[in-house]
Amino acid sequence: MAHVLVVEDDPIVRSALIRHLTDAGHTVRSVGTALQALREVSQLGFELVILDLGLPDLDGFEALKMLRGVTEVPVIIATARDDESEIVRLLHAGADDYLVKPFSVEHLSARMAAVLRRAGARSGPVPQDRTVRVGGLVVDPLRRQAQLDGAPLDLTRREFDLLAFLAQRPGVVVSRKELLTEVWRQSYGDDQTIDVHLSWLRRKLGETAARPRYLHTLRGVGVKLEAPEPLP
Repeated sequence: MAHVLVVEDDPIVRSALIRHLTDAGHTVRSVGTALQALREVSQLGFELVILDLGLPDLDGFEALKMLRGVTEVPVIIATARDDESEIVRLLHAGADDYLVKPFSVEHLSARMAAVLRRAGARSGPVPQDRTVRVGGLVVDPLRRQAQLDGAPLDLTRREFDLLAFLAQRPGVVVSRKELLTEVWRQSYGDDQTIDVHLSWLRRKLGETAARPRYLHTLRGVGVKLEAPEPLP
């Protein structure tokens, strides 16, 4: 059973989805606009989002990109659009699955179960049980805590997984394909996803791509984490 957010502006469809999901034992909240959805996922923890594309305030594709900017919760697209190129575009933008309207409640339930299984399987790499120290950076995989120069780092789940994976391999260049496989648990994906998370992580480590301290990108090869050079 999951905590589900339904993003659907049609009151009839929304009521039907809420009724079905509640009867199936899920906890459900619903909103009718993209901005309301962003507010909900920012404030509450959901295990799944069902996102309609025909929202009144924002196109569903843009809504999906904005959701991906604030959460990694699995998203199932509910759409009347059956164009293959549009579906591929949505999957590349971060959707976990899609359903073309009209669909049966049984079909929805099966897709939800599959997405939730995949989400559990890709929840991140199995961490080592030892605390890792790289320069002033301390990463505790079991407690899922990280500190920089004694100050705690406020990291998202994916940011922590990425940092922990790299910190356990100090000085080793890790390819983007390996990051997708081991951290994102995906066999393929968009490099931009990695770049965005690296950018967020750099910001929290007090560095930039132009002036790196811990995270170093080797163009066309991969990424490595190593301790900064000591100041002269």
